[in-house]
Amino acid sequence: MIRVGIGGWVFEPWRGEFYPKGLAQARELEYASCKVRTIEINATFYRTQKPDSFRKWAAETPDDFVFSLKGPQFATNRRVLAEAGPAIERFFASGLLELKSKLGPVLWQMAPSKKFDQADFAAFLALLPAKVDGRPIRHVVEVRHESFVVPSFVELLRKFSVGVAVIDSEKHPLIADITADFVYARLQRTCEKEKSGYPSRALALWAKRARQWAAGDAPNDLAVVTAPSPASSERDVFIYMISGAKVRAPAAAMALIDHLKRD
Repeated sequence: MIRVGIGGWVFEPWRGEFYPKGLAQARELEYASCKVRTIEINATFYRTQKPDSFRKWAAETPDDFVFSLKGPQFATNRRVLAEAGPAIERFFASGLLELKSKLGPVLWQMAPSKKFDQADFAAFLALLPAKVDGRPIRHVVEVRHESFVVPSFVELLRKFSVGVAVIDSEKHPLIADITADFVYARLQRTCEKEKSGYPSRALALWAKRARQWAAGDAPNDLAVVTAPSPASSERDVFIYMISGAKVRAPAAAMALIDHLKRD
């Protein structure tokens, strides 16, 4: 299963650009969820959401839609990650299971200044619940400091079956090692001058990579830290057009979906 989407759905410049003129703001999620297959919710990073919000979001989207959630900054933006237990527990007690089958991976984003400390990071990964109330939870981490580009980091993720976000960006390192039973990519090079956000050739390349990941293989043109993993069974793939020229993110996501349909 390959899902392509965007980050959030409330963004004023999308009105009249992505959203039709005159569309009520209350219907923007409904509209967006019919154009893309997944949305990464950023609001959970900044503040605790209510169970009613999760229920509402689930009700406004198609049956096969999926949300990924960004874990709270109170868990990741700290000097000692091993002390994040209470913040992680509060997050999973906030009602996110009200999304039911629409709950996708949880993204734990590290600050750009956060350096790799093997013992501390292992303690953090141990705090991430494999299940909540019997529901399996997928976790993925985004790291943005070069110190993480080492085999010991990749080996830790594999030990805990946690994914690493594949970041297409000029600012942050790209780590494309397969460490879990799914792949999570955040593409951040959208350009406002490109109507489709990304050039067609780049979209075709990402579509090819997505199909390789989904088939259990790995692209041979993306940097890995360790030896490539052997081919495995099929994987779910989540790709988000996010950051960069955000006004073009929906167009880029829809263009990538078109490439996946026709290529």
